[in-house]
Amino acid sequence: MKLLFDQNPSYRLVPALESLYPSSVHIRDVGLAMADDETVWNFAQQQGFIIVSKDMAFYHRSILFGHPPKVIWIRLGNCTTAQIEALLRTRQADLLAFDQDVHASFLALA
Repeated sequence: MKLLFDQNPSYRLVPALESLYPSSVHIRDVGLAMADDETVWNFAQQQGFIIVSKDMAFYHRSILFGHPPKVIWIRLGNCTTAQIEALLRTRQADLLAFDQDVHASFLALA
């Protein structure tokens, strides 16, 4: 499972979670730091990524367009990078099940 981290959450999650989610990247690492949501969406779709975002816009896109790409919506409000890392670590089984579910378009995590 390859995760594409949107602008917020932090790029620091990529190395911190590399052992659990290899081949994951942050949008800044692939030249998309200033890209609009449609460009990020298309990149994720073409490259086989699941988008991880705190932005409700990707959740809305998943409702309108379905998948691919799938979307993981982090719903922690104001939080630290460590809190997001802990969430993605403790919910790894849920993420793996979501990745395998052919009908699921988004997963909200809080």
